[in-house]
Amino acid sequence: MFKSKDFTLTNITIALTIIMYLVQTNIDYGSLYLGLNMYLIEGGFFWQPLSSMFAHGGLGHLGMNMFVLYQFGNPIEKIFGKKGFIIVYLIGGLLTSILSFAYIYFLDSQVNLVGASGAICVLMGFYAYFDKHQRKGIITWVLIISVAPLLIGLPIAWYAHFIGLGIGLLLGILKNKYL
Repeated sequence: MFKSKDFTLTNITIALTIIMYLVQTNIDYGSLYLGLNMYLIEGGFFWQPLSSMFAHGGLGHLGMNMFVLYQFGNPIEKIFGKKGFIIVYLIGGLLTSILSFAYIYFLDSQVNLVGASGAICVLMGFYAYFDKHQRKGIITWVLIISVAPLLIGLPIAWYAHFIGLGIGLLLGILKNKYL
């Protein structure tokens, strides 16, 4: 049924995210506890920069993010190894969460940020740095998925996408120059 190639860290991350979504939706105020919001500092919810990467706003949000994570995570893992994938995804995702929280703190304190898209945009930026042929397309796609939903009134953390893309590009530069 399952082959060893199915057990990539990317696919395990997808499974863990789905499990986390099930936990989130089955506990009272799961999105507030696990999302990134002012409770980080007001309530001491210091797990939020990490847990918000695994919490989602609904099945459509979860499905879309896991599809894109699969598309970019597995190739990055194949090229840069499991360690490379997990460092870029988790460290980049945490940096994106922390910088997104700065946006929330100073500009929009009513936000509850959930979703893996910031960390996924880190992967996209990292991939775009190394794949010069797809770079413009990937950057354009991040712009579209960040701005188009706003035009139709969907609440989307566009800043997390842009921050993630920038961190991914920066991690690509650092990897290329120093590692």
